[in-house]
Amino acid sequence: MRILFIIPYPPGQAPSQRFRFEQYLEVLTQHGHQYKLAPFLSENSWRILYQPGQTALKIAGILAGFGRRLALLITVPGYDHVFIHREAAPIGPPVLEWFIAKVLRKHVIYDFDDAIWLKDPAGKDGLLGWLKWQSKVSSLCCWAGLNSCGNAYLRDYARQFNQAAVVNPTTLDTDRLHNQVRDQLTPGPLVVGWTGTHTTLRHLDLLWPVLRQLEAEGHEFEFCVISNQPPPDPGLRGFRFRPWRKDTEIADLLMFHVGLMPLVDDPWARGKCAFKALQYMALGIPALVSPVGMNSEVVADGYNGFVCDGPAQWETALRQLLANPALRAELGAAARRTIVEHYSVRANTANFLGLFKRRSPANSSQ
Repeated sequence: MRILFIIPYPPGQAPSQRFRFEQYLEVLTQHGHQYKLAPFLSENSWRILYQPGQTALKIAGILAGFGRRLALLITVPGYDHVFIHREAAPIGPPVLEWFIAKVLRKHVIYDFDDAIWLKDPAGKDGLLGWLKWQSKVSSLCCWAGLNSCGNAYLRDYARQFNQAAVVNPTTLDTDRLHNQVRDQLTPGPLVVGWTGTHTTLRHLDLLWPVLRQLEAEGHEFEFCVISNQPPPDPGLRGFRFRPWRKDTEIADLLMFHVGLMPLVDDPWARGKCAFKALQYMALGIPALVSPVGMNSEVVADGYNGFVCDGPAQWETALRQLLANPALRAELGAAARRTIVEHYSVRANTANFLGLFKRRSPANSSQ
């Protein structure tokens, strides 16, 4: 079986690609499948995408991406499945996807892990925001032979247009990447941490007052943010920022004793797939999360972390974990088990391979 992956970003760069399908590529090969990755952006364009300025180079990169997409259409008939992650192009209507599904009549697996039919609250207004064309998501769901959705909230959205929709969770390779466990009992500075991209920094606004209060009470801890951009100065003595780097990703996360995932409760955040919590938990780090989206499915309150609804619950949970290394170790061990048993590559392999066996016809009424 030959599978074409139509993807937004160069391989090995974006978390959504790395943890939704790239880590299964070896599994596909082992099962006798052949595949090709077809990114829209080149590595050079990806490197400058979120940097200020360089507008001409960014425009050139977008135009080159469309050129690659048009050339790709010639090869599409040679594939048994076309796996489209999020979209074929970052702007404009879904002309390429329509041609592949309706003219070439290929079996499309449409994969998404965010509420991308909505505007990201952290996104920028203006022409580029309008050109993103969020309304195309419903059409893509309709045309797909199967929708691969990161959680039940996204699956339920897809099923409004096409009953062929399943949950394919974001997973971690607990054997070869997230394969270490944080030692909670060795004495040393306590580190509370958060990781994410600049688009999710807004959620930390829920916690700055809580962290400042705990620091004012005399609790000794360091608060570490790992991201591609630093947040505004939070006014914490123990604040530390570390730029995200792929080659130190696991070592940096292993500094944390406790991992935080606050979420503002809005329609966009409800589509989140608890990825931050999954990463912490896979490394034996208790996760403290807001009861939004998939968080409450992954974190069982008091068993492998805490679900915190409001400042008082965040303060209580953090006080307990800062003062009790044995509790951190107990919750961390349970967190690791949860990921290995339910959200690991090993646990999800059969489900992932099943995406390429289901041949449910898409709703052809639209």
